[in-house]
Amino acid sequence: MSKLAIYNIDGEKVGELELLKEVFDVEIKEYAVHQVVVAQLANKRQGTQSAKTRAEVSGGGKKPWRQKGTGRARQGSIRSPQWIHGGVVFAPKPRDYRMNISKTLRKVAIKSVLTSKVREDNMLVLNDISFDAPKTKNMVKVLNNLNVDSKLLLVTENVNKNVYRSSTNLQDVKVIPVNNINVYDLLRYEKLIITQGAVKRLEEVYCS
Repeated sequence: MSKLAIYNIDGEKVGELELLKEVFDVEIKEYAVHQVVVAQLANKRQGTQSAKTRAEVSGGGKKPWRQKGTGRARQGSIRSPQWIHGGVVFAPKPRDYRMNISKTLRKVAIKSVLTSKVREDNMLVLNDISFDAPKTKNMVKVLNNLNVDSKLLLVTENVNKNVYRSSTNLQDVKVIPVNNINVYDLLRYEKLIITQGAVKRLEEVYCS
């Protein structure tokens, strides 16, 4: 088992935590990580883009001019794509980009990225974090105490509104509950700070 130090919000070491190798020390499957990220990004697309084809634009009931004798190129309709206000070639239409990913593949990808975070020393464990009021300076103080200056993903055991709202003004900080943990966010943010309770929840869910 890997061991990580446990810190409090003052940056003081308060203990050690043994991580289950079944979750935090597995073989990294890059293909699984790639497929899950592609699916996440595809599922974010609204698919509402639309443009008119030549069959849908108005006008063009007859030839603009006769076929021969004018000295100009032959034209069949002002709805043709080369005309201003003409139809669009292969016009995009509303569609569903959603991709389905199995729970097994998602688990493999999550565990691969978590293992990478541990091996690259980009994971830090907090015993707990909470604020009496939502203030940005509270979050900044915690980050300074922990000497964190990179893009940061903070994972809490449960939804904590004060902690979440304290981070909304910080561009490189994102706070999510452990139930919302996902591969894309883990890769997007260099540093992972996770509470001790969230680690236990992950081990319960992803140990199998």
